[in-house]
Amino acid sequence: MDLIKPGTHIDFVGKMKMAVFISWGLILIGIISLIYHKGPNWGVEFVGGTEIHVKFAKDIKSDDIRSILSSAGYSAESVQQLGLPKDNEYLVRFSPKVVAFEKIPDFQGILEQTFEGVVGKGGANMLRIDYIGPKVGKELIEKAIISIILGWVVILLYLMVRFKFEFALGAVIAIIHDILITLGTISITDKEFTLTIVAALLTVIGYSVNDTIVIFDRIRENLKKVAKIGFKQLVNDSVNQILSRTIITGISVFLVLFALFLLGGSVIHDFAFTLIVGVVVGTYSSIFIASAFVIYWKYKRGVLT
Repeated sequence: MDLIKPGTHIDFVGKMKMAVFISWGLILIGIISLIYHKGPNWGVEFVGGTEIHVKFAKDIKSDDIRSILSSAGYSAESVQQLGLPKDNEYLVRFSPKVVAFEKIPDFQGILEQTFEGVVGKGGANMLRIDYIGPKVGKELIEKAIISIILGWVVILLYLMVRFKFEFALGAVIAIIHDILITLGTISITDKEFTLTIVAALLTVIGYSVNDTIVIFDRIRENLKKVAKIGFKQLVNDSVNQILSRTIITGISVFLVLFALFLLGGSVIHDFAFTLIVGVVVGTYSSIFIASAFVIYWKYKRGVLT
C-alpha cells in the first residue's frame, strides 16, 4: 500500500534548516516551562510522600477538594485531575510530614469520612493509596536518569557498529531532541512525572531510533549513487522513497495510542499522552533532525560544499 506515489520528490533537505529552528523554538518553550514550574511535576515515587487516587460519584472541582482537606486540617501539596473531566478522578498528594507510614490505614479512613461528609456516603471511592519515603524517591530519580542516559549510550554504540559515527551521533541527537520536546510538553500540560512516564520515554526512544534506522538504511543502500547526484539529493531521495512506510507506520501507531488516550481510563491516560507526543515528534525528527545533522557533519568536514 503506497500513500505516496513512487517518484514523489518533496524537498525535505531544503526545509531542514527551518525545521531545526522550529525544533529549537519548541525546546526553548519547554525549558522555559520547566523553569517556570521549577522542574518537572515529580510524582510521589520521586519526591516521597502520600498519594491518593480518589474517584467521586459527582462533579467536583480541584479547588473544592483543597478546601475540604484544609478544613479537615490536611494541606494537599497538589490536586491533579486524571483522565477526562467526566471521570471525576483526582490524584491528591501530601508531603511526607502530613502522615507517617504506620498511620496510612487510619489516614485513609479519615479522608473517606471527610469526603463523604461533603459529597454523601459512597460518593468518594479511594482507588489507590501509595506511600514512599524521601530517600527512596531520590534513588528512583537517579535510576530514571541513568536508565535514559544508558539507553542513549547503548544506541550510540550499536549504530557506530552498524553505520558510520556521524549517523550514530545524528540518531542520538534526534533522540535527545524527542525527549526534550516530550518533557517540555509534559511540563506545559503540568502532568505528573511518574515511573509510568519514564517507561513511556524509553518507549519513545525505541520508536524514534527504529524510524531513524529505516531512513539511514535507505541512505546507505543509495550511497552508490552519491557521485552522480550528490549527498544532499541522495538524502532527499532516500527520505522520499520510505515516506509512505513512515506515514503508514506513524498513523497506525497514533490511532492505537489515541484510542488508549480516550478510552483507556485514567491509569493509562498520561502514558498514552506521552507516547502520542513522542511518536509525532519522533517521526518528525527522523526525517528532519537526524538526517540534517549528518549533512551538517559532512559539510563541516569539507565533504559537502
